[in-house]
Amino acid sequence: MDAHVPQTTVTVHPPDPDGARRVTAGERRLGVAHRIEDLVKFLRHVGLDDIEIEETDLIDWRGGGPETWDEP
Repeated sequence: MDAHVPQTTVTVHPPDPDGARRVTAGERRLGVAHRIEDLVKFLRHVGLDDIEIEETDLIDWRGGGPETWDEP
């Protein structure tokens, strides 16, 4: 198993006023996403490159789901 795979759910936080969404895995900050493609990069970095983003229980969407991206 990859040492970078999070042992907890990945959380996509609500959009900030500038449209950015923080992405964390437990206490670990993975980055700031402005669009779904950013989230995909973060997930790949932690070894989650074969998941269905809209269907998985590994992602905790807060403040809106995968369709909620406020472009700045």
